[in-house]
This record gives sequence, structure tokens and C-alpha cells, in this order.
Amino acid sequence: MINLFKIKGQKKDDAATANGKPAAKKQSPGELRLHKDIAELNLPKTTKISFPNGKDDLMNFETTIKPDEGYYVGGKFVFTFQVPPVYPHEPPKVKCKTKVYHPNIDLEGNVCLNILREDWKPVLNINTIVYGLNLLFSQPNDEDPLNHEAAAVLRDDPKKFEKNVQRAMAGGYVGETHFPRCV
Repeated sequence: MINLFKIKGQKKDDAATANGKPAAKKQSPGELRLHKDIAELNLPKTTKISFPNGKDDLMNFETTIKPDEGYYVGGKFVFTFQVPPVYPHEPPKVKCKTKVYHPNIDLEGNVCLNILREDWKPVLNINTIVYGLNLLFSQPNDEDPLNHEAAAVLRDDPKKFEKNVQRAMAGGYVGETHFPRCV
């Protein structure tokens, strides 16, 4: 029985090659769902999406967020998305390429967003993640931090936190850590 399917598949490949067309690559269910998600994106005006590897590689893309309110107004932050083949049953891997002083983003770019971890459900989509990332910049959360030092400053001294954010975004030092300019 298996050989019949194998032969049938081989005949399809041979027929496609005979017509001068390369055999079409079959898309995984994750790629099909991602294609649908991207087609239905409703990005906030502060967010852009790009495909650095070209439109043929939808599973890896970047979003750029330019907050228009809060501590991070005027900054430009780039996030990479790596979407697994089993998407939407597993969330995308999201990293911040821009080094940022933020309680929910560590210095390696890891992002603490509940829907990227324990609260992920297959009904969620790329749009949900993008809105969550935007929310991190308008309302940083000191209760579930990756950068504990930044969270403590936000909680204990919001004015100092604001100064630290401005210094970091301008390309300065916060403590011993240098941040590249992102404004």
C-alpha cells in the first residue's frame, strides 16, 4: 500500500518536471496558517513588518515598533519572529534585536510576554503578539520581569526609570551596561 502512494507521488513529480515546471513545495499546516495570519494583519500605526529573507520565507520575519506614547516614545525597536512548522500549536520564538533597558526584555533580547509562553493558545495569532509587544512599551510590567534591576527601578523610582530609559535610548550607559542609540 505504501509503495502505491510513493509511486503516485513520483508520477506527479515526473509530470511536473516534464512540463518544465519544478515540483511545487508542499506547505506545512503552520505555513498555511501563517500565510492567513499575515494576510489578515491589522498592524497599529506604530508597527511595520518586513521579510529580510524575501517573501518566500514567511516563517522568519521582523517587526519594527516605534512607540508613540510612554517611556519609550521616539525609540525604534526591532523584533525577530521565528515561526515553528507546528504553528499555531506552538508560539513563534520572538527576540528583540535592539538592546533595550526594559523590565520585560533582557539584555540578550528575550521577551517576557505571557502569550509567548504559558498562556499561548492556537486561537492566538501574529496580530495578538504584535499588540502584546506594543503594550510592553506603553505599559512595562515590573511584576513579571526578565530584567530584575530595571523592574526594581520602575517599581521604586519611576522618575529614575524614565531617565535611565532616555539615557539608554540616546546611546548611553545605565550602570555598567552600554546601550546603542535607538532614537
